[in-house]
Amino acid sequence: MRIDVLGAVRALRDDGSPVDLGGPRHREVLARLVAAEGRMVTTDTLVDDLWTDPPARAVGALRTFVGALRRALEPDRPPRTPPRVLVTEGPGYALRLPREDVDVHRFQDALARARRDPGAVSELAAALAAWRGPAYADVAGSAWAQRERARLEEWRLEAVELRARVLLDSGEGADLVAELGAHVAEHPWREPAWGLLARALHRAGRQADALAALRRARAMLADRLGLDPGAELRRLETEILSGAVPPGGVVWSGPGVALGPRTTVDLARTLALAGGDALVRSRRERLAAVRAAQRTGDLRLTARVIGAYDVPALWSRADDPEQSRAVVEAAERTLTGLGPDGPADLRARLLATIAVESRGADLSGAEPERARRAARQALALARDLADPALLVFALNGVFLQTFARCGLAAERDAVGAEILDLATRHDLPNFAVLGRLVRLQGASALGDLDAAAEHAEAAEGLAATTEAPLVPVLTGWLRARITAARSTEPGGPSAATAAQQYRTAEDALRTAGMPGLHRGLFPLALLGLRLLHDRPAPTDPRLDWGPYRPWAQPLVLLAQDRPAQARTALAAAPEPPHDHLQEAMWCLSARAAVRLGERAIAARAVAALRDARTEHAGAGSGLLTLGPVARYLAEAEALATAG
Repeated sequence: MRIDVLGAVRALRDDGSPVDLGGPRHREVLARLVAAEGRMVTTDTLVDDLWTDPPARAVGALRTFVGALRRALEPDRPPRTPPRVLVTEGPGYALRLPREDVDVHRFQDALARARRDPGAVSELAAALAAWRGPAYADVAGSAWAQRERARLEEWRLEAVELRARVLLDSGEGADLVAELGAHVAEHPWREPAWGLLARALHRAGRQADALAALRRARAMLADRLGLDPGAELRRLETEILSGAVPPGGVVWSGPGVALGPRTTVDLARTLALAGGDALVRSRRERLAAVRAAQRTGDLRLTARVIGAYDVPALWSRADDPEQSRAVVEAAERTLTGLGPDGPADLRARLLATIAVESRGADLSGAEPERARRAARQALALARDLADPALLVFALNGVFLQTFARCGLAAERDAVGAEILDLATRHDLPNFAVLGRLVRLQGASALGDLDAAAEHAEAAEGLAATTEAPLVPVLTGWLRARITAARSTEPGGPSAATAAQQYRTAEDALRTAGMPGLHRGLFPLALLGLRLLHDRPAPTDPRLDWGPYRPWAQPLVLLAQDRPAQARTALAAAPEPPHDHLQEAMWCLSARAAVRLGERAIAARAVAALRDARTEHAGAGSGLLTLGPVARYLAEAEALATAG
């Protein structure tokens, strides 16, 4: 079974023969469910979309249409068995077909892949060839179809230009002249299309024609709109006149190869997924590409370069906070330049970039609220655009902004579940890995060790095919965390076994190229293990507590029998940063406050930890545990409320 809506709505059997869908209303019901991309559409929405002024028996008529469509789409379904294609779900209906069986979904997925990977351009060409006319062509009068048609037409034009740009960037494209000539004739206001036509003419050896095309674009813009050509067209004209080969730009720091900013950021994105030193290098090259794009003065190019680096991000501390801040500032400037009427997909990617790069542990003042607002706006735009790759990137930003306070493990787990579902359904393996790791963290935080282990195993399976070497490093920590928790159970592993597993995990992490993650984790894991067994903090002076020293230091000093210094250190400890380990830091402060009788600090810890009562301290990282938050909370509450 195949359904096509890029043209008149139709359904075809596997042998290519057409399915009789019935009348116009039947086809519109089917089309409206296709547009929902597998989501349920309520009966009320369908009625409102089908009729401007619904008749009294509209719901009954809708049910009749649905029944007829079910018979047409599944003619061999036995009586009284539930339908599998057009299903009833809650208060409405949903269409259940693989995305590859619906032409519009194949097109959207091909475009999303080509945006990320220029190597997918042949798949995009095939998807473009499937267009038989305007989308939903025979549902002309419906407002919902008009909106969908306009959205898809904009994406079709982008796809035409993206395919041409990739071919030209790769040294091909001389045979695109006729296609691009027709494209600019039909859409003369699209400046990038004129540049692509000029490049194709130049590639075909027609320099004079290329310059003439650019001058036609200049004259049209000036005469009709009173505008000068953008910086990209002006630069292209200069390059053709001087005999330079377009395009030029940033120099990739490889063996003497000059690459443009778009290609550089694509390479950087690929490198990032390799981890280790490659991750550090990729972020450096990414920032160089952003700066090169900014120098062109082309806002849309800059937006695409910034938004192309959709590398899944799991940890709430940036590897390089200054670099992240520079990317955020570039994204904010570009977003302002595009304005509220700029292309929705570019704005969504810029907003998602701001949310991802603005990690809670590194923000101050009004920055956290700006970052959370960017995450919400990116998510809303991505849902409206129905681009799965964009949506998982936006959800990544939402996830990284769910550390505003303690106790949000269940919310993060729900975000992880949506990322995993989208990534699995739309073949986005790197984000499927992210979804598994987020869910691993959620299960760990909530104390569901079996579920955490299952997510770890699934993530490792995905990592084997996606070449994600950081995954087994992280799952090694998760298994050490599980061993530590079970070391308190009768007949469980020894604390020494857990400590050795933590040490092995630390050795792997030290060389993994995640500078925002590893410092201080091993001492913190040992401290958690000792607290699980009601033992004092480790006091080895060689331990590097990294960013966690202010909250661990009071307990270390107490273990050295130095209560006065411990009291001073506790008073000096700031509020923990909003990151994966904030519950753990508050629990350390709570424990020290109880041991020292500091009622005010205990009360602050109680206020911060109250919503995390059902979680395990530090376990939201998926890396270590201090035990149940409830244990520390009960002690602090007893002190804070003592008469």
